[in-house]
Amino acid sequence: MAGQEGRLPASGPLPRPESLEQARELLKAESFPAPDVQVVTLDATEFTSLCPRTGQPDFGEVSIEYVPDERCLESKALKFYLWAYRNEGAFCETLAARIADDIVYAIAPKAVRVEVHQNIRGGIRIVAVAGRPTE
Repeated sequence: MAGQEGRLPASGPLPRPESLEQARELLKAESFPAPDVQVVTLDATEFTSLCPRTGQPDFGEVSIEYVPDERCLESKALKFYLWAYRNEGAFCETLAARIADDIVYAIAPKAVRVEVHQNIRGGIRIVAVAGRPTE
């Protein structure tokens, strides 16, 4: 597990995620009490996963917008979580849905919207959107 007691280190380099499940649990464990904000947007411009058919890397971006309820995502934990996808084979559409579900699991926001943009490969760019109203 990353760090002691299932937490990320306070400083220094991030350890590699051991699994997507571990990263999901740390996303939840590292969340913090929400201040008085209406919407939070997080953009990850260097997202990498694997094509489930070819095993080749897929590069792209992830944009997450959520309406907090009681908890917020911690950015270092989100980096760790997204890094776990580097070795995961998944279609773009599956990625958007899984990330949205994991954010709901981690912080139970009032609403969340996840966009995954995969860079052009073979002349096709894919954008998948998953939203979850939770109220």
